[in-house]
Amino acid sequence: MKNKDVTSAIVGGAFFAIPYLGMSVALLPSLIIGGVAFTAGELVLSGIKPKLTLKNTNISLYKKIEQAKRQNKEIKDIIPKVESEYTKTNLREINTTVDKILDVVEKSPKKEKRLNNFFDYYLPVLITVISKYDEIENQKLVSKEGKGFITKADKMIEETNKAFKMILSSLYQKDIMDIEADLKVYDMMLKADGITEDEIMKGSRDNE
Repeated sequence: MKNKDVTSAIVGGAFFAIPYLGMSVALLPSLIIGGVAFTAGELVLSGIKPKLTLKNTNISLYKKIEQAKRQNKEIKDIIPKVESEYTKTNLREINTTVDKILDVVEKSPKKEKRLNNFFDYYLPVLITVISKYDEIENQKLVSKEGKGFITKADKMIEETNKAFKMILSSLYQKDIMDIEADLKVYDMMLKADGITEDEIMKGSRDNE
């Protein structure tokens, strides 16, 4: 039995029991009252639609976003452990940018198609690199290989910071172009209707 059926049955039962048991109304009228209440409950509850969320409309994207949020938390947790202040700054900015990217795609799921590499490659590889970065730093490896890895990782994190900002910007590119087109049409309509500062000032002088 569906939830709405259960609720309607409870309402109908209550509307039957109160007149019949509490008010000594005859059985048949009480049954009619209860039946009417059940039917009304079904009609009302049938019109209540469940709230649409990403989880029940696009489960694949929902899982990607949840995974990305967990990965972004890993980035945030590693930041205090990093010794280089410059790399810390880059990681903080990456963490903020990832939050913004996920917020955009949650609100506009159609933009997911531009983020396949972001979800499937860039974030996972970044997590792998910074996890190893943290491990090597903590072990104070001073070997040539260890120092070389830290140097390369610092550069990779810097470039990732720039790349993620570009990805975020690209998500807004079409929106900005659409708004700019709207602004041009808006401006043309204002001029066509004579609603510009020059036209208004000219009208004021003509009325003097």
